[in-house]
Amino acid sequence: MRKLLPALVGLLGLAVSSTVFAADYKIMAPAAPGGGWDQTARSMQTALQDESISGSVQVTNVPGAGGTIGLAQFVNQASGDPSQLIVGGYVMVGAILTNASPVTLDQVTPIARLTGEYEALVVPASSDIKDMAGLVEKLKADPGSVSWGGGSAGGTDHITAGLIAKAVGVDPTKVNYIAFSGGGEALAAILGGQVTVGISGYGEFESQIKAGQLRLIGISSENKVDGIDAPTFKEGGVDVAIQNWRMVAAPPGLSDEQKAAVGADVEKMVKSASWQKILADKGWADTYLAGDEFQAQLKKDIDSTSAILKEVGLVK
Repeated sequence: MRKLLPALVGLLGLAVSSTVFAADYKIMAPAAPGGGWDQTARSMQTALQDESISGSVQVTNVPGAGGTIGLAQFVNQASGDPSQLIVGGYVMVGAILTNASPVTLDQVTPIARLTGEYEALVVPASSDIKDMAGLVEKLKADPGSVSWGGGSAGGTDHITAGLIAKAVGVDPTKVNYIAFSGGGEALAAILGGQVTVGISGYGEFESQIKAGQLRLIGISSENKVDGIDAPTFKEGGVDVAIQNWRMVAAPPGLSDEQKAAVGADVEKMVKSASWQKILADKGWADTYLAGDEFQAQLKKDIDSTSAILKEVGLVK
């Protein structure tokens, strides 16, 4: 028994140390509950905890202005704290530009791109629009009569609506786009017929599509997507393809060691069975990219988004 005691104590010590040193995180979703950022933050919460990568993960929502209100709060209040993370992505890139935000992604510590998701166009089941051709017909006849319900101004949804208009010969600046701060609000407006067409990531509409409440008239992928019964925009006669992406970032002011530790936890998460199941269940593509490669890609995405927003008249 005496010989076993040191071994038992050692094992107990390992168990205790792994519990003590499991990182606790607070993840900000800079949007209202129900949307893609909120879903991403809560999916991270689930995977980090289920895989025992983190002892405790809390999610907070700070909606407004395409994530720039939350971004400013995060940069100002979380600096130097490796336990705090923020979810963002393509939408935030556009919102920073359209809102002329004084706080930009240059002021956070990018950790990784996590997911990609195609844009879906939906109408209420009772709508007289049956397909992309029907939407295009209405848009050409009177652009202002077609109201588009989606996420924040200047985000992926807004950009996609502008690109669709441009592709069919309609002035993108005449698009009647109605921005909502959260996916739940947008969904209620679409289901209630307060807007003509809804535009967002497929995952935000999936359950209502399957329930027959919404009609899916197009998906923004280059090619057909397995498991999604809808034509691409291109198959519907509109030459547009676009993919939204989401990322996670840490605050400014982290040491190289802190940044590496956060990055290692995120890498464990994205490679875990829990995360891969979440991606499959939600129809999200695994677009994981980290480190210097992600920072370089982020810069390219910011530059290309600026060009697109100028083209569709959202940024001068």
